Amino acid sequence: MRISVIIPTYNEEKTIKRTLDALMRYGDDLLEEIIVVDGKSEDKTVDIASELGARVMVSDTRSRAAQMNEGARKANGNLLYFVHADTLVPEGYATDIIQAMKEGWKMGNFRYDFDKDSFLLSLNAYFTKYSWLVTQGGDKTFFILKDLFFELGAYDTYWTIMEEYDFVKRADKAGHAIITLPKKCIVSARKYHHNSWLRVQIANFVVFNLWKLGLAGPDKLKAVYGKILK
Repeated sequence: MRISVIIPTYNEEKTIKRTLDALMRYGDDLLEEIIVVDGKSEDKTVDIASELGARVMVSDTRSRAAQMNEGARKANGNLLYFVHADTLVPEGYATDIIQAMKEGWKMGNFRYDFDKDSFLLSLNAYFTKYSWLVTQGGDKTFFILKDLFFELGAYDTYWTIMEEYDFVKRADKAGHAIITLPKKCIVSARKYHHNSWLRVQIANFVVFNLWKLGLAGPDKLKAVYGKILK
């Protein structure tokens, strides 16, 4: 099995180098490629990614779902691994993913910690050990067999927000369970730098439940999220 990492980006020049460095350093000989699908960044994201050896594609649509689908379609590996541009993968991530596949799993993710020492953020991170739907945001990263990804319809581009939750929900309905591996990614706490912990929790709670109950589409969800957070 060979792993194709797919990273959707937009103006991530401050984070993309560390993300790519970790992916390459810990990919062992199992890494087929890293595909950066950029949403027409206005900074040096594309230049940095290209210089570091990533395969860079520029998408006409600036939307994580569309960008990730585009990368998945062009991937050469038979195993897809979706990673956000500000996320650091753990040492041995590639070996752990392949081992999970050998054990019969077809999709999964890793736990995570934040890059900021905080009791409240540690509390958030604790719950990423569970495979509940509410814990399935893209910060956990996500790996899946390529054939299965497209068999399940890929990411629904209608959901320009909550696309990961929608996909996992559909996969669960189709009878495909997800495994959460014990090693931890490190994700950025930048959202919390500009907002209080409580404000972010309120935003997440409101948007998740509006989506889960089918009370709002993506435009409304984005508007609500943006109104609550700075």
